[in-house]
Parts: sequence; C-alpha cells; structure tokens
Amino acid sequence: MRRPLATAATALSCCLALAACGANPPQAEGATGSSGDSEAVSAKLSENKALHARLPAKNRTSGTLVSVNNGSFPPYEIAGSDGHSLTGASADLAGALGQVLGVKIRHVTTDGLPSQLTGIKAGRYDFALGPVGDFKDRQGANDFVDWVREFVVFAVPKGNPHHIDSLADTCGQRIAVMAGGSAEGVIKKQALTCEKDGKKAVKVQSYKDQPGSILAVRSGRADAFFSSQAPLTYFVAQAKDQLELTGTGKGNGFGDLYQGAVVAKGSPLRDVLLKALRTLIDNGTYGKIMKKWGLSANTLDKPGVNLGGES
Repeated sequence: MRRPLATAATALSCCLALAACGANPPQAEGATGSSGDSEAVSAKLSENKALHARLPAKNRTSGTLVSVNNGSFPPYEIAGSDGHSLTGASADLAGALGQVLGVKIRHVTTDGLPSQLTGIKAGRYDFALGPVGDFKDRQGANDFVDWVREFVVFAVPKGNPHHIDSLADTCGQRIAVMAGGSAEGVIKKQALTCEKDGKKAVKVQSYKDQPGSILAVRSGRADAFFSSQAPLTYFVAQAKDQLELTGTGKGNGFGDLYQGAVVAKGSPLRDVLLKALRTLIDNGTYGKIMKKWGLSANTLDKPGVNLGGES
C-alpha cells in the first residue's frame, strides 16, 4: 500500500495546504485518461468475448468506455494534479474491467455528483465506476451495480475533545459534510431533532469536496467531518496523528449502505458490468485490489443491482 498512498498523500498535502484547493485541479474539467495497465493487475486477464459482444455497438467500435468521476474520493478515486490521470482502487478496478471486457476505460473528471449523473443520462459518459452511494431516490433515473458496502462515521481532532461518538452527540456541534451527499441530509435531520428535544441545533457546514471538509476540522473551523468510513480512514492516516475516527460500528442514521457503479436507467451496460465484476470477484482480482488500498472491510461477496434502500 505504501507506494500508491505516498503518491496520493503528496497530492492531498497540497490540497490541505491550500484552502482553495477543490476536488479537481482547474485543468481536470473534462480531462481524460485511460485505465488498462494497473500495477495491481499484474497478471493478464482474459477477455470475455461473450461480454464484449454485449457492449453497445458504439463502444465495441471505439474500443473504449468512458467513466466519469469527481476525483476526490480516496482511496477509490484520486485525480492527479495534471488533470489527466486517476489512481486509487477504482482506477485499478477499471483496468481489470477493461481487460475482461476487451476495451480501454477512459476517465473523465467533472465537478460533483450532479454533473456526473446528468452527463450519464445525456450519454456524454457511459457510466461512473464510483463507487457512488446507492439510494432509492437515485434509482428512478439510474441503475446501480453495487460492489462496495460502506459505513458513515466521524473524523475528529485527536483525543475527540467534543466527545462526538454517535449522531446523538452532534447537537450544538459544528459538523462538516459533503454538499449534496446523503450524510448532509442525515445531519440536517438531526439538527431538527436536536431542536425538537430542546437542545442546540447542529451547525451544519457543507463543503463541495472532502479535502475542504478535512481542512475545516484540522484548522478548528469544524468539530467533526461526517462522511464515508473508507475515505475518512485514508484521510486520518494521512493526517499523522492529528485526527481519529469515532462512531464506528454504529448506524449513525443509516441502514445498510451500498455503493457502486452508475449507468443510465435500463442501460445494457448494467448487466455487462454485473457479470464482469462477478468475474473479478471469482478470480480474486477484486479482493487483491481492495486489500491493496486498505478496503477489505468494504468488500462484497458478490455484486448486486440496486441494493440500496431509503436514504
């Protein structure tokens, strides 16, 4: 894990040093790169010709699939400072998927989930490998091929000075969240619950990206960052004893959480990706990639379609 995390840490340290650093460098808007030569996929994987034949004609002709990301979901998606490269577990998985499907997977970095979903619906992008949170209210216009189970916890300053160990402890606290994400909805609902119970409301701070949210905690502007456990584990490790995780092993306002790839509703890619991911789980490639990036606790025994419940 050291080599990929060290590279990502360099980029992250730049973001944390610059308060204005967002999810993507300016040149990343619409920039593309490709996957297929991931060092995690050391053994050449065989093309599944039957799955290749089920790809849409345009993809078979071009020999590519375009996957959109927002570049700020480590250790899954880590956009390079050049705006043309992507590393992380998702990039490695894309390389393996490309081999199984007999195509190159190209990456496009855009700003935020709404832009990703709009672009997929409009046909500008074939899919988002993500993983993106799968919830019922998102399934109306999208199909999810889930390959990750996730948990939502808190990143707090070392020593947890505000004693935030669960959602119930957030009343009166300054809680950073990702704007537009499911955690934002949960924490806003908790703010109303606090007021109803005669306590001080949560002071919700919404940020457009994860580096900005983490910076708010590290600089003392926020008391905690409420987000997915996998990236928070990554950020806590990079903070070198300045931060710690709390609220682990608890629901924190959520039921079972699944994340996965997103395709347009009814897209033939849904079942192709499902079978390709199942192949990578069965042959051990998926497990190796997830272990490499410290994500073994987030693995699924098999992928599934639209597993998510209510947000």
